[in-house]
Formats: sequence, C-alpha cells, structure tokens
Amino acid sequence: MKPTLSAYKTHEVPTLNKGGTYTVLLPAFTAAAILVLISGNMASGDLAVSDSSLTPEEKGLAIAEAAEARDSGWGDWVAKAKMILRNSHGESSSRQMRYRSLEQEVAGDKNLVVFDYPRDVKGTAFLVHTQLVGNDDQWLYLPALKRVKRISANNKSGPFVGSEFSYEDLSSQEVEKYTYKFLREENQEGFNTFVLERYPVDPNSGYTKQVVWLDKEEFRSLKTDFYDRKGSLLKTLVQKDYRLYGDGFWRADSFHMANHQTGKSTLLVWEDYQFTQGLSERDFDRDTLRNVR
Repeated sequence: MKPTLSAYKTHEVPTLNKGGTYTVLLPAFTAAAILVLISGNMASGDLAVSDSSLTPEEKGLAIAEAAEARDSGWGDWVAKAKMILRNSHGESSSRQMRYRSLEQEVAGDKNLVVFDYPRDVKGTAFLVHTQLVGNDDQWLYLPALKRVKRISANNKSGPFVGSEFSYEDLSSQEVEKYTYKFLREENQEGFNTFVLERYPVDPNSGYTKQVVWLDKEEFRSLKTDFYDRKGSLLKTLVQKDYRLYGDGFWRADSFHMANHQTGKSTLLVWEDYQFTQGLSERDFDRDTLRNVR
C-alpha cells in the first residue's frame, strides 16, 4: 500500500562535513534509521531489515540489533509489580515487588527485585549483573536465613520464587547472548510483526531456542515461545498494554507467562514506571542486599 503524506516527516539532516544541515522529507521509519546511523548508534539493524540480500541469520541479527538500539539510552528506571501465580486448578496467590534497573554501556544491565508482600517472602531480594558473554552473576537474599545465596549457572533454569519465570528469564536479554534466524513476517494480535528464532549461546541455558514476535514499527517484544532442552514447547510469554515513557521508551504493563507442560501461569502487572532516578552502581552492590530498601 502506498504510504500517505502522514507517514512522512521533515528532518534536519547533518551534512557529512558537520558544517551544516539540510532539510529532507523521508518516511518516518527510514528517517529514524538514518538519523541513528549518523549519530553513531546501532542503526544497522533498522537499515538492514529490508535488505533482501541478507541471509535469514543476518536478517535475524539485524532485527535484534534494531530492537536493542530502539531501547537504548534510558539510563535507569524503577517500577512496581504485582505477581499473580496460578496453579493448574486455577487457584491463585499474589505477591508485591519492586524492580530497579541500571543501563550499562560496556556490559550487561544490572537488575534488582525486592519483595514486599506477603510476609513469608517480604525482604527477599534478587540481584542480577548481566554479562554480554558467559554466565550472569546472580544472587538471592533470603531474609529467613539471613544470607546471600549465589545462583549457580546450572540452576538458572529453575523457577524464580515458585513462579513460571526462571532465573534466566530475569536477566537482561542482551543481543550477544543469542544467535538468530529470521523466519517470517505475520500478523500477531493486530500488529505486523517480524518472527525470528534465537538460540542461547550459554550451554547452561534451560532453552534450546526461543521464537520471538517483534512489532515492525517499534520493535517491541509481543510474544516469546520457549523450547526446553528436549526441543519441546515449554512456555509462552505474552507482553501487552505498552505505554510510552520519557524520551521514547516503551514498557509493557502486562507480562503473562504460561507453562504448557504443567498448566501453571504467572502474571506480572506493572505500574508506576519512573525513569532517570539517579541510580548508581552502589544501588546494585551485592554487599547491600541484606539492607536493601
């Protein structure tokens, strides 16, 4: 379908010698890609996704890089979440937690989860220092035992505090953690999407592959199928009710993880996202886990 005029935007583009600018009228998607490329950020994915000469593996990587570039530069953010666990009989229980995240420029992001409710998990804290390659560093503070427990690489596929999310799922999904393959384009719940497979590089991963649906306009993750070590479909994560925050950062209000093999599910309902809170490395120090507030 031929794009309408509303699909185009006027942009001031720097000249190559950086001595001035000139005005161009470009499709919004193309303009964004070119401007990111000029600024030195990772725009190769934005430009490459329409390159018909790419192999499926190259195009899959380009899409993953474009998605990462779109969600870069946020610095730090905090939010609250309600975790609702349902068993195979439909019975449910809930927990309240807080989440902090710190963006890293030359390493993986750092994340901290703190539980406030119910009483039996209050004060439990989970800290992740994501690595671009190799095993992530993960620690769990258990207030009942008053000790910090390191999560070993072999245990990262285990359930996080009884939920359908694993410890592995709570690490930042850095591009370098996977190899990729573009599969197809299709409609997913009213969104035009790219569908790609990604394969964990970590031999200790609990998954052989993941199939990811990303909307073509904003590169937001809408759905992920997780396949276990036997290659069977294990879980599906659906992310929806996205909202736009700050300088163009999308966050989903709802994360629903369904386990197809057990009939259990976990719903995370997010609220009160706040960006640029002045968090530092000290807020994600392992030694502060016992006293985190």
